[in-house]
Amino acid sequence: MELFDLLVVGGGPGGYLCAERAAQGGMKVALFEKRALGGTCLNEGCIPTKTLLNSSKMYRHATESEAYGVTVTGAAYDHAKVIERKDKVVKTLVAGVGATMSANKVTVITGEAIIAGRADEGFMVTAKGETYIGRRLAIASGSETVVPPVPGLKEGLASGFVLTNREILDLTTLPKDLVVIGGGVIGLEMAYYFASIGIPVTVIEMMPKIAGATDPEICKVLTDAFGKRNMTFKLSSKVLEVKASSVVYEENGEKKELACDKILLSAGRRPATAGIGIESLGLQMDRAAIVTDRHLCTTVQNVYAIGDCNGKSMLAHTAYREAEVAVNHMLGKQDEMRYDVIPAVIYTDPEVATVGHSREGAEKLGMHVKEIKLPMSYAGRYLAETNGGKGFIKLVVDTDRNRLVGCHMVGSYASEIIMTATMMIDTELNPERLKKLVFPHPTVAEMIREAIFHI
Repeated sequence: MELFDLLVVGGGPGGYLCAERAAQGGMKVALFEKRALGGTCLNEGCIPTKTLLNSSKMYRHATESEAYGVTVTGAAYDHAKVIERKDKVVKTLVAGVGATMSANKVTVITGEAIIAGRADEGFMVTAKGETYIGRRLAIASGSETVVPPVPGLKEGLASGFVLTNREILDLTTLPKDLVVIGGGVIGLEMAYYFASIGIPVTVIEMMPKIAGATDPEICKVLTDAFGKRNMTFKLSSKVLEVKASSVVYEENGEKKELACDKILLSAGRRPATAGIGIESLGLQMDRAAIVTDRHLCTTVQNVYAIGDCNGKSMLAHTAYREAEVAVNHMLGKQDEMRYDVIPAVIYTDPEVATVGHSREGAEKLGMHVKEIKLPMSYAGRYLAETNGGKGFIKLVVDTDRNRLVGCHMVGSYASEIIMTATMMIDTELNPERLKKLVFPHPTVAEMIREAIFHI
């Protein structure tokens, strides 16, 4: 029986990068993936949604171009062709991951993997009737959609009336209207996509605001902007029942019913750790999440948990970094994971990007902080390209240490700008040093430098 240095269960961002880095470090690696390489991010999440959002942005630019002195007639949106292009993009990137695995001599096994416990040499994984043994094991099984115990919801999923992020990305026919259950990041991005191409969308959210823990002022900008694009919000509302062609919900203590063509279920995600055999290892769990330390080690020696399955930060770029930290630990290199400097983005228009602490979060940690807020209209490029945009940037500064500890922004290019703030926070650069950095002009990123001068 073939012996591997590392078995990786799950071929998403954390899994495939773990396999790649381990192979580059001299390990013999086997990677197990039950569907397609790239996992949720590449096949059913990050990449497909951004492809669709880009098409909708082009359409919106065409239909709203008159405000910028450009008249376009006959603009039409072909959703089926958009889906076709999305599939090509995904196929190309999946093939690229496969080529990378081949180039690094990673053995890829396509099929459902079950962890079968310990072996004399390490750990056993079975797939497609074969047993594989590895000295080390990395679990990167990802996450799955949460299905709340709402009457009629499972039946709706079975009939196709209710969709998850997987099914809605493959719709070739546009719904007449859409109800989104959940106003988090995934729900908002898909709601924005359909609304921006003319589909009426209603978002039902249990909390009093959208976008989860996002800064309340940013949420207000989003809510106002989305309200102008066929989107209606039912906040502080609870879904009570899903019927054959409608949803029943409670709003302000009143029971209401809303007929709709389709429902998108986006009520959160949880670690996908059931049914893969982890109980055979005796790992410490926190409900469905695998408990890990700052090196991604579990409570069993030589077993690691990477990405969504550890429940710490369900973002692809977090999984990438976790994979590198885990492999460095395997190779005896000094490294550890930091979760306080991981940027997060909402890819709507306007875009939202955040990193580090909010003012409230920093104060709870005992910091004395100062918050600087400036409108993005201070940036010439933002004003030139945005018709009345309400974007802004907030910096959170620890005044005792004179260090930037948080950055929150809403507006054009936020997803690309946030890395600048991330590096500033991660390297703990003194604001006086930051003032000496030269930013290209005109860019929206100049707002970070301008805000620093207000510290």
